[in-house]
Amino acid sequence: MSQPASAPVPGTHVGIIMDGNGRWATQRGLPRAAGHRAGLKAVRRIVTAAPALGVDALTLYAFSADNWRRPEPEVRALMVLFREYLAIETAACVREGVRLQVLGRRDRIALPLREAIARAEQATAGGTRLDLRVAIDYSAREAIARAAAACAGPEPVTRERFAGALAAATHAATARDVDLLIRTAGEQRLSDFLLWECAYAELWFTPTLWPDFGAPLLSRALADFRCRERRYGGLGDGVAASA
Repeated sequence: MSQPASAPVPGTHVGIIMDGNGRWATQRGLPRAAGHRAGLKAVRRIVTAAPALGVDALTLYAFSADNWRRPEPEVRALMVLFREYLAIETAACVREGVRLQVLGRRDRIALPLREAIARAEQATAGGTRLDLRVAIDYSAREAIARAAAACAGPEPVTRERFAGALAAATHAATARDVDLLIRTAGEQRLSDFLLWECAYAELWFTPTLWPDFGAPLLSRALADFRCRERRYGGLGDGVAASA
């Protein structure tokens, strides 16, 4: 399949908009917090399965900047869950060679959670099997605006320079392009997630609610992705240049 020489060659970078926790709980007559807790189990399944399926970077949309508008009890429960996840999963990430990074703003997050994030990132920094990036208090538009402000000045703004500023704006190691973007629960929109990085991403939508998502569906999405022809604005294989 045709790719520019600069296209990344390592494994596949998958981004997932994890949607449907609340609906999953409501369908079962449970509080929404139960859906979020079930969603954490799905995260564990996908993180475990991803490397064997050829995924070397996984970015999960856990909490957007706009999610602060949700009812305060739900937001509080989510923040508790994030801390629990870091406490429980950090050791497993170290054991399995998973490097954990948290993308997004940090100034609006409570100090105990910020400290837990810093400890988890430091403990897992040596992981080379999978880059796991979890977006919390994240907005692609805000990140792009901060990166643009950081690039202001007489020096020319190249894609590479802007990507570096964007990574810094989101506490990421790089602003690596997303290869495959998955969204669960039937919605078909980006919702302010990785807008720069998804410029040439292949999109895959499923009606499955996030707590029910697992390795078989991830495998199916990747199989579909690998059958697609990615032309990056050029011509596909076998197409004459004069066509």
